[in-house]
Amino acid sequence: MKFYTLVFAVLMSLHLNAQTQKTKVLTLGTFHFGFPNRDFVQIEEPDQIDVLDEKHQREIKTLVKKLKKFDPTVIVIEKTPSYQPVIDSLFQLYLEGKYELQRSEVDQIAFRLAKEVGVKKLICVNEWGELNNQVDTVLQADNSAAQQRFYDYFEKTKNNPLKYNPSNIFKTEGIIAELIRLNTPENIKKSLGNYLIGPFKYEEEKGDFFGVNFESGRWFNRNLKIFRNIQRIDTDETDRVLVLFGTGHMNILNILFESSPEYELVNTNDYLR
Repeated sequence: MKFYTLVFAVLMSLHLNAQTQKTKVLTLGTFHFGFPNRDFVQIEEPDQIDVLDEKHQREIKTLVKKLKKFDPTVIVIEKTPSYQPVIDSLFQLYLEGKYELQRSEVDQIAFRLAKEVGVKKLICVNEWGELNNQVDTVLQADNSAAQQRFYDYFEKTKNNPLKYNPSNIFKTEGIIAELIRLNTPENIKKSLGNYLIGPFKYEEEKGDFFGVNFESGRWFNRNLKIFRNIQRIDTDETDRVLVLFGTGHMNILNILFESSPEYELVNTNDYLR
């Protein structure tokens, strides 16, 4: 009887452990190394750096060594799933020594790191948000008065002094220092506040929720879809997922990973420092 009781206790313990073990996730929020200037944050050319310069290449190699300590088994990147064949082809050429890395953070960080740790495939999980009918009708209209009113408001509030928009330090203090600043939890939380002012407060008609619907679609919905794509990856508690995205996405993605019963979010700066 004692033997069966012991066996039952062991089995229950294993079951509970299986329920509580989570897949570890490291989210690396970064600025866009190629400076496409398609986001809220715009970097003027005099303030940019060329990541292909020798001193920056040395620092990127150091960065990759730091991230290698996390030992990721899965790396996801800010490319849409439709772009997966292109990434697969370029990465294979890189592994064969037939592709010269370009300036993007996908090339400079993800390609290098994947090769170092033996990850065979970079997974594209980016998505775009969906706007509701109210917002979509206005934004898709051809030169309507309603559309112009919203665009005028958007431009007027784009540089709202309440927005968290600190000066970049990659040029003066280096890429790693910039990434540490970007991935500091307090700063990520502040960046979420940028989506709660400006366009968020716009009303097409007094008392409506046009601005709320706009931001819900373009930002919150988008990041929920990105998270869902990550959930679709076949992982278990032995996997270690590295998420490489523009830093703004972490103000939603980190909350989702922290709240999820499936994932354990690790401190990014424990690896960067």
